[in-house]
Amino acid sequence: MIYGRPRRIARFEPMDELVSCILSQHTSDANSFPAFTRLKETFPTWDLIVNAGPEKLADVIRKAGLANQKAKNIIGCLNRIFETTGSYSLEHLRAIPTLQARKWLMDLPGVGPKTASIVLCFSMGRETIPVDTHIYRVSWRLGLIPEDVGEVKAHDLLLDLVPDEMSFRYHTDLIQHGRVICRAPIPDCAACPLSDVCRWFKNGGPELRKQELTRNRRQKPLKRAEAKK
Repeated sequence: MIYGRPRRIARFEPMDELVSCILSQHTSDANSFPAFTRLKETFPTWDLIVNAGPEKLADVIRKAGLANQKAKNIIGCLNRIFETTGSYSLEHLRAIPTLQARKWLMDLPGVGPKTASIVLCFSMGRETIPVDTHIYRVSWRLGLIPEDVGEVKAHDLLLDLVPDEMSFRYHTDLIQHGRVICRAPIPDCAACPLSDVCRWFKNGGPELRKQELTRNRRQKPLKRAEAKK
């Protein structure tokens, strides 16, 4: 237990989690969380956001980046949810199977498998694996999924591979492992407890990557010199 036993603690109720996740897309928590706090302070209820419209919402969430597109997606989600359920609530998802609930969420504007999986995992305690760049990198290096499969398809492959009772731990541990040891571009393989079962390590991946980076560094001065001619 290198990273300890993870505890699943609900961060937000489902609607808050959904909107927070949309704001977090393509930006850091340092930008998205303050934007979410400002959104909640400016618009205490979801209907106020809908009535305000995308332009006013975009002004409020500007710090999260891609504000115009995110504002349209948030309001689109709120309208779709209200039209379908008669309220601004995702509680009906608790009564349907996980994959069906994930598909329902993915039909909302701007919601992909990662956002849908985060909502289900963290606000509803469902057995999903939100795949971020760390989980994806560690998974393909270990040989659990193909390197070229992409993060979107990796969600389904890992759900089929990882037992339900291990899904949350897999999610949290691989994020930690990717941040601390199995970093990009070069991991700390000497400190890795998984190197003996890592396909990338056994195939010389770290050394090949170092060689590639060295070649790239040598080629950059040549390209700059050629551009000056």
